[in-house]
Amino acid sequence: MNKIRTETDRLIIRLLEEEDYSSWLTQYENRLPSQHKYDEGKIDMSICTKEWFRDLVAEHFQMAVDDKVYIFGVFRKDDNAHIGFVDFSTIMRREFQWARFGYTIHNQFWKQGYGKEAVKAGIGLAFEKLNYHRIEAHINIDNVASIKLAESVGLVYECTRKGFIFENNHWTDHLVYVINAK
Repeated sequence: MNKIRTETDRLIIRLLEEEDYSSWLTQYENRLPSQHKYDEGKIDMSICTKEWFRDLVAEHFQMAVDDKVYIFGVFRKDDNAHIGFVDFSTIMRREFQWARFGYTIHNQFWKQGYGKEAVKAGIGLAFEKLNYHRIEAHINIDNVASIKLAESVGLVYECTRKGFIFENNHWTDHLVYVINAK
């Protein structure tokens, strides 16, 4: 599993390792206040001890081994700063090879091109190493930044799923953006 990774000019995208704790925690603690409603901003990290993180790494690893969810940390090459995640959840294998795709970049790293770079590389990783054929991003209908990012890397709007995801105590509509392997 630890061989499933990719690199860009500035980034390394791979599963978290126990040694990432300090970088991971530092960047969560360095988040700016929330910039919009889809940005968590600063969050309480007091429960996130080394032992807690070790368990998180083990859980992520097991989900990947089970081909259920792949959560890849995004790290900046020059200083190993943890700048966010790209993740894939297997929806169905067999004749579909289909996954849901998500991405998060810590807000202190926004507007530097890292999101586009990480998402584009993550899609390549999903097609080339995880053998998905179809990837979907499910995006809140008013999350303009996420929509622009998805479109900038080649995902195409397919449909709106009504009452698709239960969040904030109600069922919300989501836009579905897709890309297929070539």
